[in-house]
Amino acid sequence: MDWDNLHIFLELARGRRLMDAAERLGIDYSTVSRRIRRFEQELGTQLFDRNNQGYTLTAQGLHLVEYAEKVEAIVHLAQEKLTGHNSALSGQIRLACTEGFGTHFLAAQLAHFCARHPHITLDFLPLSRFVNLPKREADMAISIERPDSGNYAIAKLCDYHLKLYASPAYLAERGPITAASDLQNHTFIGYVDDLVFSEELRYLEQIVTADRVSYRSTNVVAQCSAVRQGTGLAVLPCFLASPHADLVPVLEDQVLFKRSFWLVTPEERHNLARIKALRQFVKDVAERNRAFLLGESREMVTPDRPASPQ
Repeated sequence: MDWDNLHIFLELARGRRLMDAAERLGIDYSTVSRRIRRFEQELGTQLFDRNNQGYTLTAQGLHLVEYAEKVEAIVHLAQEKLTGHNSALSGQIRLACTEGFGTHFLAAQLAHFCARHPHITLDFLPLSRFVNLPKREADMAISIERPDSGNYAIAKLCDYHLKLYASPAYLAERGPITAASDLQNHTFIGYVDDLVFSEELRYLEQIVTADRVSYRSTNVVAQCSAVRQGTGLAVLPCFLASPHADLVPVLEDQVLFKRSFWLVTPEERHNLARIKALRQFVKDVAERNRAFLLGESREMVTPDRPASPQ
């Protein structure tokens, strides 16, 4: 198979529209259409169904995607090695992670990585979903789940704690909470049930019935803001909630959740020098902030700001 045909096929499979694929490829959309028709003729099979919504993969097209993505990874790796980029601290990295961790912890840390490595371009993606690494949506991901399949290099990054938080104003109005049985009389903030992207985020089911959750959001930062406004109680990561003086933990000894972050890199990119540098940097800042991530300290440590003496 011709790599150019596979490349065009992959771009159309990912975008589903001729115009989108053509824009990413830098060619005319009519060329994309013509090349795909010719490719299907050469293979003797139909790869796409055409309709008003665009191009949808057939069963045979879905099979081909699996092989084409492997070829794509090998081609990119070969390019890296032949140009020497695999051993140089330069080039582009796309890093994905969960939204709360990315926005309220990692963003400040990564500014120092960029300062140390001015020849590396970093695309940072804090998202409320998992990224598709086989489709090259990212070069490395920080995930709340350990992948159970796929050709990845996987390492545990760190543990973090979550606690139940409320605002002092809410507690002053609704009264103190001294036992777990009191929780059924309060209002809660949580995730939208059918849009939760990981089972690791289903904390509230363990402490309160669904009818007590009156405010839902797919975004943990929005949940945190709602708690600060006195809307109700929510389970929040300590690294997100503890820096806010207007949030206090509730039933701290009884409601405590432990979760982990995982570093996930496609195997073929694992040993690139720039990937290794970023991976080590992220490990270092996570280890340096162990107490902060576990809710034992309210102060985040950055490379230019060492931890306060105990």
